[in-house]
Amino acid sequence: MKTILVVLDGLSYVVAYDTMGYLHGECAAGRGRLYSLTCELPSLSRPLYECILTGVPPVQSGVVHNEVIRLSHHRSIFHFARAAGLTTAAAAYHWVSELYNRAPFNAAEDRHTLAPALPIQYGHFYHADHYPDSHLFEDAESLRLRHQPDFLLIHPMNIDDAGHRHGLSTPQYRNAARNADGLLSRWLPGWLAAGYQVIVTADHGMNDDRSHGGILPEERQVPLFVFGDAFSLAPARPQQTELCGTVCHLLGVDHDRPVCGDLLR
Repeated sequence: MKTILVVLDGLSYVVAYDTMGYLHGECAAGRGRLYSLTCELPSLSRPLYECILTGVPPVQSGVVHNEVIRLSHHRSIFHFARAAGLTTAAAAYHWVSELYNRAPFNAAEDRHTLAPALPIQYGHFYHADHYPDSHLFEDAESLRLRHQPDFLLIHPMNIDDAGHRHGLSTPQYRNAARNADGLLSRWLPGWLAAGYQVIVTADHGMNDDRSHGGILPEERQVPLFVFGDAFSLAPARPQQTELCGTVCHLLGVDHDRPVCGDLLR
């Protein structure tokens, strides 16, 4: 099944629970479910992009801080999908390109990717944390309409940016989450109508010190919303290391990663 994975960078579970009225409405209508997920450590961005997309925790992947600028040493969802002949795309922060396509990132060459031989075949990659989420979702939809990817990663940054500028307990951070919820209300119905399975999660949360990286609940507890016919909507305790395998299962591709079976029908 075609799958879209949305990673809302820096979104703490408690803020997702309080602010994302559209996604809650879809869940209340029986079309999705919200789970709580504990991110791996350290609760930093690049290490957790790698964890989500490969199923390998940071202390095993070696991507243990944001300045590890190299290609991943592990196979990702993109690699498993390409080995099965599927089409891949991403609208994401440039660190994703550095992990799976080419490192270091060269904006002039890598920002807009049209490279069928690479793990991420089609991409729009940005490198400014304030790049508008509205533009990023439009980038993603452009990729979807043009290339009909089997797997599409969508990764906006404005929630994390607001958290670093203002902190967890601020209207700016909460309103950035509300804005993402509003953008999803624009695009999610069309994705589901087109037959996509959709996962919405976060890499890590945020604290009142305007940072993250440690073990505080607000840094580690993140949301996991699921939408689509493939999901059971039953009680489950998903792990962040199971997201890669679960997406590969949805895609129907061979892989060797753990799966959260309780999420699936």
